[in-house]
Amino acid sequence: MCIRDRYDMGEVDLTVDLGKLVLSNPVVAASGTFGYGLEYTEFLDLNDLGGFSTKGLSLKPKSGNPVPRVIETASGMLNAIGLENIGLDAFLSEKLPLLKMYKTRIIVNFFGETIQQYEEMALALSKEERIDALEMNVSCPNVEEGGLQFSSDPEILREVVDAVRKVTDKFLIVKLSPNVTDITTLAKAAEDAGGDALSVCNTFVGMKVNLETGKPYLANRTGGLSGPAIKPLALNMVYETARTVKIPVIGIGGISNSDDAIEFLMAGAKAVQIGTANYVDPKVTVKVVDGIRDWCRQNQISKLADLKTLE
Repeated sequence: MCIRDRYDMGEVDLTVDLGKLVLSNPVVAASGTFGYGLEYTEFLDLNDLGGFSTKGLSLKPKSGNPVPRVIETASGMLNAIGLENIGLDAFLSEKLPLLKMYKTRIIVNFFGETIQQYEEMALALSKEERIDALEMNVSCPNVEEGGLQFSSDPEILREVVDAVRKVTDKFLIVKLSPNVTDITTLAKAAEDAGGDALSVCNTFVGMKVNLETGKPYLANRTGGLSGPAIKPLALNMVYETARTVKIPVIGIGGISNSDDAIEFLMAGAKAVQIGTANYVDPKVTVKVVDGIRDWCRQNQISKLADLKTLE
């Protein structure tokens, strides 16, 4: 069989080796837009994804912010959901048992208001064999530091990641905020503290004003901007971060199709997460997997790991 025939048959290896975590392909559904995974099973087979990151979990159930808390913007959306979730116990007893039948990688996103809460969450989640990785959302206010976000100061970030690292052997992803002066400084701090990978980046702080009321649309005033509008910004942050750290970077931000995903991979990301686009098309993640495979075939790339990245 000639090489060309093999490509035409679609034999492309999309496997992604992140170290202690191997994905069948580079596409992961992002936290906050994919529920607990089960909500999307009527649209796609979870096993077709490299993995998915759950809705952010806290120790206790959280009701989130008052409404209105979501508003569409030009090429994106603002959300101020406020990390509403069912809490750790309900997830472990109600959701996780139903996910055990799937072979896809289950990444549990979690957060806390204190370092101790992060430790407690990580310790409890680490006892569950079916959970493949943990993703720390550090874009949360530290109530012990006057509400300063864990992600806003390298020393605070280093402290909380180090604390979690000491209580878990799970593959640990640190999800960084873009709302900082220099994301590479935070990336290095997370790496030095024991993070196994970084997801770059979370949403950008934004606001939209209602001209009729003369007030912000969101009850919380500001929200997190996501969607295609942030893609160029996120892409640059991934590029800069990937050049700074040695651990894998997972790219997030405005990915709507396979071309977007390949841009992030070329910029240095080892995998990508797709968020807001899930609301537009619940099948977008599997379409991106297929699109990446087709692109590799057309460009005679038999292994995604051989994709040439930017210098």
